[in-house]
Amino acid sequence: MNGGFAATGLIARPAQVWGAVRLVPLVREEPLVGLRLDRRVYKVGDPSIVEVGDGTYYHSFIPHAFVASWDPDGDRTAAFGTQLQERPVTPRNARMKMPGRRALRRMARGVNNDRLRFLPMHLAMEGYLALHFGGPSIVWEEWTDRAVREGLSPRMEEAYCGYAVRGLADALKVFEIHRDQCGVALYVADTLASVFVVPHPSDYRALHATLLEDLYGEVLFHYANYVEAVPDFLVEIEAARVSSLADLRRAAAGQAGAWERFHQLMLSGLTGEGAYTSESVYRLGPFELSRFLPSFRLDEENHIGERIVHRDGRLAYCKTFRLSAAQVRRGHLLSTLHAHDWALDAAATALHTTPSALARRIRESGFEGLLRQHVVERLEREGRR
Repeated sequence: MNGGFAATGLIARPAQVWGAVRLVPLVREEPLVGLRLDRRVYKVGDPSIVEVGDGTYYHSFIPHAFVASWDPDGDRTAAFGTQLQERPVTPRNARMKMPGRRALRRMARGVNNDRLRFLPMHLAMEGYLALHFGGPSIVWEEWTDRAVREGLSPRMEEAYCGYAVRGLADALKVFEIHRDQCGVALYVADTLASVFVVPHPSDYRALHATLLEDLYGEVLFHYANYVEAVPDFLVEIEAARVSSLADLRRAAAGQAGAWERFHQLMLSGLTGEGAYTSESVYRLGPFELSRFLPSFRLDEENHIGERIVHRDGRLAYCKTFRLSAAQVRRGHLLSTLHAHDWALDAAATALHTTPSALARRIRESGFEGLLRQHVVERLEREGRR
């Protein structure tokens, strides 16, 4: 199924700027009824272990979960509770018992017939980590026994918590929250860092501060440190064209429309047609929870994310994460290998390189354990010749 981010039902308001941080409020003319979001807070401490399924475990810092409550008939519903503590669960596999580590069951788990607990942003990140996780599909000579037997286990990626992004805490504290605001597009040094959308303005007010606990890419952390400030959006109305309140309203509406068009251009790296593939995760009555991956276009914006969409196409919930250039290269490399059945010669031809250069790229991407050492040495000799 194709699809990524589509801001159906949302309107962008003029941005607010604090240093290198730009927040673009996303508002709804009418709240999306039938679905509400709240969070379940966990103790901040050691990283958590999450059972993904098939004996696979996901290990990460998880400060909270979201609880989605919905009405099967699409009627109005209220957010369910706040500040609840989830009892730690012992992993089924005794080998995974690790002192001081909390274990949670599943990325997304139904609480009852109309509530779902899921780990925000981790659904999308687990989808990226699981990309071609099984490793080589054909036992070629080049791949080690471990690569064939265990695939890419373990996979690791690094991200920064929002508290580490300079200026973000101050920006969230001083920025105005619009009355009908249901989301925000966050930019650092005018680079899109994340989009966060919820169904109802009350949900956004309750979850606004969770942006500090979200995951952000390495490039955004560095941009926040090295870029002092970005220009603010200034409204320019020609006084000569305004002679009445009606003229002023038309001019203001024109400026709002210009900002909306400009923001759509800024989001073009996330909203490109055919650039993302989506995977359904859970059905919530008339809503569907899914996650999406990019096509790993080199030297372009690539985002991963998760979303809840109503059957009529309206976006109820969304969280996105911008991948770093290195993460994009790893995704592109794995996708190319998978597309050519992990045959080095065929993949090297598709990448317009040589098998020896491809072997070097695999090792530099952190997958050196996948290739047999004598094969690497042979390819290097052939490359030198």
